[in-house]
Amino acid sequence: MDAGTAGQGRKRHVSDLPADAADDPKITVREFVKEFPTKAGPLLALDHVSLDVPRGQFFVIVGPSGCGKTTLLRILAGLEEPTQGSVVFSQAPPGRPGNSMIFQGDSIFPWMTVWDNAAYGLKMRGVAAAELREVVGHYLDKTGLTRFKDRYPHQLSGGMKQRVSIARAFANDPDIMLMDEPFSALDEQNKTLLQEELLRIWDETHKTVVFITHSVDEAVTLGDRIMVMTAQPGRIKAMVDVPFERPRDVLQLRGRPAYAEIVYDIWQHLRDEVNRSDQQPASDSMETSRRRAKPVL
Repeated sequence: MDAGTAGQGRKRHVSDLPADAADDPKITVREFVKEFPTKAGPLLALDHVSLDVPRGQFFVIVGPSGCGKTTLLRILAGLEEPTQGSVVFSQAPPGRPGNSMIFQGDSIFPWMTVWDNAAYGLKMRGVAAAELREVVGHYLDKTGLTRFKDRYPHQLSGGMKQRVSIARAFANDPDIMLMDEPFSALDEQNKTLLQEELLRIWDETHKTVVFITHSVDEAVTLGDRIMVMTAQPGRIKAMVDVPFERPRDVLQLRGRPAYAEIVYDIWQHLRDEVNRSDQQPASDSMETSRRRAKPVL
C-alpha cells in the first residue's frame, strides 16, 4: 500500500511550516533516537540521527542490514514514533497527502484491478471522476500498464505489481515519496527497467523522495545525495553528493568512469559496517521481520 493516510494523520513529533517558507528544507530531522524493548534490555536502533532533505531532492539511504533504515523511513511516514528527537515537514499544499510509501513487498490490493489499485488514493480523496481518469490514465501509460488495466494482481508478474505500486503512489500526488527497497526482489533486467521508469516519472514531477536500498549501484543511479549509515546502532557515517546531470540514462551512466569512482567510494565507507552487521543477527532479524509485517490500511 502507499501510506498517504499516514502522512495526513501526523503524530505529535511532527510540526508543519508554511509551504512558501523560503530556503526551508522539505524534511528536517533532529537527533533521532529509536530504541526497541527486548528481553535483554533496550535495543538501540537509531542513535542521534540528524539530516535535512531539500525540496525536490532524490535522497537515498544505504547501509547494512539492521542499521535502522526502514525504522527511519517508518518514522518519517508517521507509522512509528522516535524514542527521542523531532522531524519537521514543510506544509503540504491543501488537498494533497503528506506522503505515500512504497514498500519492498507486494502491497497492492489483490481484489482490485490494476486500474482500481492505481485510482485508490484519488478515490479516497474524493477527486472528480474526469480528473481521476486523466491522472490514472497518465501514470498507467508512464508505467506501461495501460493494456493491463483490467487485470488482477494474481495475473501480473512481480515487476508489474511494483509498477502498479509506483503508479498508485505518484497518481495520489503526495508531497513526499518514501520508498523502501521497492525493487530488491526483482531480477536485474526488471530492476533496471523500473529504475529507468522511476527516473522518467521523477523528472516530470521532481517530488521529494527518500529512497532506501542495499544496492550501491541503485543509489548512485537514482540519487542526488546518498546517506551512508553505520551498522546497528544506525548513525550517519557519510554524505555523498552525486554530481551527474539529469535526465539520466541508466546504462550510459553506469559506463562512465566517474560513476565507478563514486560506487567505489561508497563501498569503502560501507565495507567495515557490513562486516560489523554480520556479527549482529538479532538486529538484522528484527528489521527483516518489520519489513515483512503488513501495514495497516
